[in-house]
Amino acid sequence: MADNAKTPRPVYRNIHVTDIVSYRLPPAGIVSILHRISGAVLFLLMPFIIWMFDTSVSTEISYDQFTAIFTAGCAGGLMPGWFFKLIALGLIWAYLHHFIAGVRHLIMDATHSVSKEQGHSSAIVTLVLSIGLTVILGAKLFGLF
Repeated sequence: MADNAKTPRPVYRNIHVTDIVSYRLPPAGIVSILHRISGAVLFLLMPFIIWMFDTSVSTEISYDQFTAIFTAGCAGGLMPGWFFKLIALGLIWAYLHHFIAGVRHLIMDATHSVSKEQGHSSAIVTLVLSIGLTVILGAKLFGLF
């Protein structure tokens, strides 16, 4: 009778909130989640992005006021300049990651040759490029060179 007994099939369930800390996503999953997060950040901070663009290109006086926010801050020192630099750095990362991940998806869609290895390697390239470029531009933003 033991020969006729079937081995139990594995059961795949959604992960629980308590499992999130111990769950390891593959790089492609990390890139996918970060692509969504970066898109949401860019969308939610669109008024700030539009204000930065408008202030920086309107007049020379408004450009000087724009650059002064990053050095002196605003609201009488209530919001220091480094805080605005951090927001700008977050926007830089969000734009770079969203752009690079979008190009990754376009390449995958255009070639129709997606394998697990290609997805893994392109996800690693996306993460390295977006973080690397963000570090370089952040160093420039904070005046390291």
